[in-house]
Amino acid sequence: MADQFYAFVVNNQDENVSATLLEQDFSSLDSDGVIVKIAYSSLNFKDALATQAKTGVVRNYPLTLGIDLAGTVVKSSDPRFLAGDEVLATGYGLGVTHAGGLSEYQSVPADWLVKLPQNLSLKESMIYGTAGFTAALAVAKINENIAKDEAVLVTGASGGVGSIAIALLHQLGYQKIIATSRKTAVKSWLENLGATEFIAPETLIPAKIRPLAKQQFAGIIDTVGGELLTALLPKLHYEGVAALCGNAGGIQLNTTVLPFILRGIKVFGIDSVNQPMTTRQEIWRLLATDWKVTDQLKYDEVPLNAVKEVTAALLNGTHEGRSVIKM
Repeated sequence: MADQFYAFVVNNQDENVSATLLEQDFSSLDSDGVIVKIAYSSLNFKDALATQAKTGVVRNYPLTLGIDLAGTVVKSSDPRFLAGDEVLATGYGLGVTHAGGLSEYQSVPADWLVKLPQNLSLKESMIYGTAGFTAALAVAKINENIAKDEAVLVTGASGGVGSIAIALLHQLGYQKIIATSRKTAVKSWLENLGATEFIAPETLIPAKIRPLAKQQFAGIIDTVGGELLTALLPKLHYEGVAALCGNAGGIQLNTTVLPFILRGIKVFGIDSVNQPMTTRQEIWRLLATDWKVTDQLKYDEVPLNAVKEVTAALLNGTHEGRSVIKM
């Protein structure tokens, strides 16, 4: 190992938040963790928010960002992991309370690490990243409750979670996959992933949102929240399911009990951060085998020194698909 390495670090001095690439000493790594030489990370909307002031993502400064990482163990005192093991990590405190994956090396608590499944490369694991893991958790809820011939709507379909969810639903045999995005230029791409219909989100929000509306969707995977989700819940079929995993359109939800008590709908919150290890291992196994869709996904591969440009695109809404960061 070299004496120093590079990491993408956010700092806050007198309410002036800045994020930049900095040299780090190996002495800065927590000696209690498993030391991983990171091959790839990925960028998520949460990472972009972490570069901004007063978003509540980062708790203590300075901090290496990155909620995802994949690499090779170089040093470990935990018998579960040996030097040379290929591993990945997403969520927990990475890039929030603990130094994260946008770094050439990182010390990671052993309890946060997943051994890379067979049939999945380090790069492929980060093509998925937190976005893919989240999408898979949401699709699992749909798959458990909704028949393959019923209509499923995916909001924010051009983003990482939405686009991967569409690919996964198609892989599982869903026949009516409806994508909604305000970016009309992505229609053909989403259809190639498996979407059978494309709807502009504004057409789903009536002038007056009523407690119950015409039943249009058996399932919803929602990455947007806010007014769009408020309008969609009354459109769910009897015993329909909504899997909620994002708030790009706001955190407020104005609804009534009527869709729940008159149509028996179910709403599942999808949390990718604190899932138990048994669930993580099973989801990653599926993403490496029966649910594998990495060859269908849109991504760009960029170096660590290009993180600023990608986070800017995420924040201004021009980013599409996934960005894999190669160390």
